[in-house]
This record gives sequence, C-alpha cells and structure tokens, in this order.
Amino acid sequence: MLMVLGSLTMEVWPFNPTDTMRDSGGEYVEKPVMGRRPPLEWVGETVETFSITAKLFPAKLGGLDGLDRLNAMRQSGLPQYLMRGDGKPLGWFVIEAVHERSEYLDAKGVGQVIEVEITLKRSDAPGIGSLFSILSGLL
Repeated sequence: MLMVLGSLTMEVWPFNPTDTMRDSGGEYVEKPVMGRRPPLEWVGETVETFSITAKLFPAKLGGLDGLDRLNAMRQSGLPQYLMRGDGKPLGWFVIEAVHERSEYLDAKGVGQVIEVEITLKRSDAPGIGSLFSILSGLL
C-alpha cells in the first residue's frame, strides 16, 4: 500500500500514485515603520493543499472502480482521512478536484492509460454525524 484516501487504497496496481505535492505556508502582515524595514507579524497558516498524481491502466490492471469511488467521495463533500503507506497520518482533507486525462482510447472509448490528478485541501475533522457516514463507507 502506498497511500489511503478515505476508502480508496492506492497501491502499485490498479490505482498507482506516481507522485505527490504538498503546498503549505504562513501569512504575515507588514507593519509600516519609518526609517527601517517593516516588521512582519505572523497571523497564521495559509490553506494547505496536497495533490496526488496517479496512473491507471484499465485494460491490463483495472482501476476504473477506484476512479468511480474517488468521484463519489468528491461529490459527497465530506472530509476524507489521508494516510501515507508507512502508516504516517497526514490528516483530514476534502477532495477539491479530480482531473482525468485518457490516452490511447480503445474501440469503446476507454483510455488505455488514464492519468488522474487529485487536488486536496486540508480540512477540520468531520462532526460526529458525518464521521459515522464516512466510517460506514469504509466497511
């Protein structure tokens, strides 16, 4: 297992993550002062984003059901728990966008190579009612 997002387990096959990217930072406010560089005041964290790029090979390895599950999780709007394959918890994220690019279409219009980019945005943990529906989806 390379990564888990909610109920979607990403392994070498069929849902193969090839790279990830994390953006995080802080917000500062400049305080104008005469005669010197303005001091900066820390005001908090910026929105943290995380993106995962994966490749699917549906004809050889499958993976279209995982893509459907990913889109269903995005449409639910509920935060999903993200964990790296070594067991490190990365926290709760909402699925902001799923971008798909299909190449080498077969006779039925299904791509032989599908590149998927998942854009996540850090979120607070869900409330107890939402948490129950998320956990029931994992079972």
